[in-house]
Amino acid sequence: MNRDAKIYVAGHRGMVGSAIVRKLQECGYSNVIGRSSGELDLTKQAPVDEFMAFEKPDYVFMAAAKVGGIHANNTYRADFIYDNLIIEANITKAAARAGVNRMLFLGSSCIYPRDCRQPIREEDLLTGALEATNEPYAIAKIAGIKLCENFNRQYGTSYVSAMPTNLFGPNDNYDLENSHVLPALIRKAHEAKLRGDSTYSVWGSGRPMREFLYVDDMAEACIFLMEKDDIRDGLFNIGTGRDVTIRELAQAVTEVVGFAGEIVFDSSKPDGTPRKLLDVSRMREMGWQAKTDLRAGIALTYADFLARQNGG
Repeated sequence: MNRDAKIYVAGHRGMVGSAIVRKLQECGYSNVIGRSSGELDLTKQAPVDEFMAFEKPDYVFMAAAKVGGIHANNTYRADFIYDNLIIEANITKAAARAGVNRMLFLGSSCIYPRDCRQPIREEDLLTGALEATNEPYAIAKIAGIKLCENFNRQYGTSYVSAMPTNLFGPNDNYDLENSHVLPALIRKAHEAKLRGDSTYSVWGSGRPMREFLYVDDMAEACIFLMEKDDIRDGLFNIGTGRDVTIRELAQAVTEVVGFAGEIVFDSSKPDGTPRKLLDVSRMREMGWQAKTDLRAGIALTYADFLARQNGG
């Protein structure tokens, strides 16, 4: 990518999009653009077409999405499939119409089968049943991958897809109703500490294993892929290649936050997929790997949470 190229980051205010913007600027890209949801409704095709036709970006990072944890995914199932389908379809179609040849679509590791072999390889897509609690979101993301794949075949574009594992970091969502597990644990542990509680509750048994990737590492991986001109198509897992149990994660969060009480696991709540570890050998073979240690990333995320609590 030329340092003066116009780069549109869809979803630039979210955790993922803002990390991509930060990394692009750190790398010297000077012409990065974005639009808030108030300025551009990505669920409406006409304004998205008009925006793309007017701006004519050279590159697009599609980080806009409706996201959430187990509770949100399982409760707002129609919203998750509809909003994500329409956003990715509108952006992909408008980008192709405007002559954007290079785009990166951000998916999720939940696209893979629930009982998939571990670690999960890219070719495991569509080889088994999905996890029921987030099936609508996963189906929407699979559709996004197939949009890129088939636009490439029909129109000769170079749209690639990146499938990150569980992401966390600055600008995360800490709302207990619809956040992912790690930011929810940070908030729960922090509030329990402030109240002087002896315990705090964590959903599930604590046994499921999850892989966590600091969002700035993910952003670096996305730019790495876009800068490789020889990569014209395909699906790429983005992760650390290491996982921990939810119990181990909760303990690490507790130590970083400084909560001295006990963690109680609520087994009446769903665990979700038993294990979800990505095979990241494809990215490693190309020369990229994650840099941020899990505990260091949790500390940086907790600092972000505290800044937000204090109005920073």
